Amino acid sequence: VQLQASGGGLVQAGGSLRLSCAASGRTFSRYAMAWFRQAPGKERELLAAINYAGSSTYYADSVKGRFTISRNNGKNMVYLQMNSLKPEDTAVYFCATGNQGGLGYRYDYWGQGTQVTVSS
Repeated sequence: VQLQASGGGLVQAGGSLRLSCAASGRTFSRYAMAWFRQAPGKERELLAAINYAGSSTYYADSVKGRFTISRNNGKNMVYLQMNSLKPEDTAVYFCATGNQGGLGYRYDYWGQGTQVTVSS
């Protein structure tokens, strides 16, 4: 399984970014996908997850109402739309997947991460 995240960058507080993650190596539409982030000195944090069909999602409280996860099974892509960004959103963002189609399972495969920096 290969995951390639992109779309990070530098944005001012209040701005928006859209992260993308391209998946390959197996049947994408069978498996849940997730976005995590890790800031310097902090633990990796699960931000959002989406089930195999895109019909069920999960959001961490820290991003609920600001971030939206979506997927396009025809293109083997998962996205994270990030609005109203705050300086505390600065981190390396990772997409991940596991071996289940539903939410609430472990994620065993990770992309390389994309840096998001939010300036105040």
